[in-house]
Amino acid sequence: MLRRSSLLRTRVHQVMDTGLHLLALWLAHEIRAKNLLGRDPIAPFDEFMWLWLVIAPAAWISLSWLGFYQRPLFFSRRRTALMLFKASFVTTLAAILAMFLFREQLARGVLVLYGGISFTLLLAKELLLSGLYHTGHGRDQLEKRVIVVGGNEGDLRILRDKLKALGSGSATVVAELNLERNQVSELAGLLHQHSAGAVLVHCGHSNFREAEHILRTCELEGVEAWLVASFFKTHTYRTSLDEFLDLPVMVFRSAPEASWQALAKQVMDYTGALVGLLLLAPLLLFIALLIRLTSPGPVLFRQERCGLHGKPFVMLKFRTMVTNAEQLRHELESLNEMQGPVFKLSRDPRVTPVGRILRKYSLDELPQLINVLRGEMSLVGPRPLPVNEVARFDDVSHRRRLSVKPGLTCLWQISGRNNVSDFREWVRLDLEYIDHWSLWLDFKILLRTIPAVLQGTGAR
Repeated sequence: MLRRSSLLRTRVHQVMDTGLHLLALWLAHEIRAKNLLGRDPIAPFDEFMWLWLVIAPAAWISLSWLGFYQRPLFFSRRRTALMLFKASFVTTLAAILAMFLFREQLARGVLVLYGGISFTLLLAKELLLSGLYHTGHGRDQLEKRVIVVGGNEGDLRILRDKLKALGSGSATVVAELNLERNQVSELAGLLHQHSAGAVLVHCGHSNFREAEHILRTCELEGVEAWLVASFFKTHTYRTSLDEFLDLPVMVFRSAPEASWQALAKQVMDYTGALVGLLLLAPLLLFIALLIRLTSPGPVLFRQERCGLHGKPFVMLKFRTMVTNAEQLRHELESLNEMQGPVFKLSRDPRVTPVGRILRKYSLDELPQLINVLRGEMSLVGPRPLPVNEVARFDDVSHRRRLSVKPGLTCLWQISGRNNVSDFREWVRLDLEYIDHWSLWLDFKILLRTIPAVLQGTGAR
């Protein structure tokens, strides 16, 4: 399968690129240590080796964010060089920042050299491979000879457009078979005539019998068969193949799948929550004392909210309302400013004077860092709603916002939550986050949350 071959190439390139970054640090140290630049002696390389633990993931992540591993095989050299320069620059900054945070007094000139050497090594690798790919033998080794089979002309047109979008270097269509005009029995002759290595099939329900015959022919010929899973019309589902107890299964998912980015998100959640609680401990204690001294009742407000897939959990907040706020809510339902199942009131009379300040700057949400440490929430994700509000959803599609962990902040907050009065718009922003999720998007939301909070337009 093209995707599997591409994934394998990506993994090989990631290992090579990471290795070149590590080599670049060693070379930079050797050049500097041998006084080739006419400077004073520096510490041995052993004292620099811990930076490998920073450089390796930083190089991998930065190149992935820039889309370096999603490029077509034959790509502009100028744009490739620009991507590599940006990645080397970001990785160098990450190493310098690590030295600053750990207060290591190492020669910063080594890192400047490292940035230039890493860029040069990776660019040389890309130019070398590009030269090999552009030879006739290189193309023959990389390009897959494919026969496309469609149930009708429309199916074939879809396949042509998709294969064209791949760009050169991925697949070459050597023949086409239209099931409306040709017999399936012609496939074997086409395979022999064109020495094809794969058959790409796109057909509907009415062609299942022919599709089965095509699969059997390919199996006998030892040729890969790629069956387009378009039998069921879906809008947001992404499809992948997996195994369940040795049975081949087709997986449809509309939420982000398990990946290195998802794993990095979990690490970021736990690390961020732990560091946040440690750094903010004095502020948390001060707020707790302030609440205790200014209004009767508990310091923390606990409420059942819907988590991943709707599973209830107890969300923590600093109490910002009077203790009988839930009972008083029924008297205020007619004043609800939000269209839909969610209750929102900008000038809520139940809020205490201290609570109003806490809410304005989202300080009441800080105890949810504990929920993040428990694994019930994430730093970034759709805001968790009370169980009774989720039960009142009048549109089933709104429940898809429950397909990921709820978060402390989300697109809704940074998009000006006070201006959103329709729950459908809130859901639209949540689904936009889910459909376009990436680790980089989480970082951007976290960075944009800071000014939103300081301006008093933060979390709910």
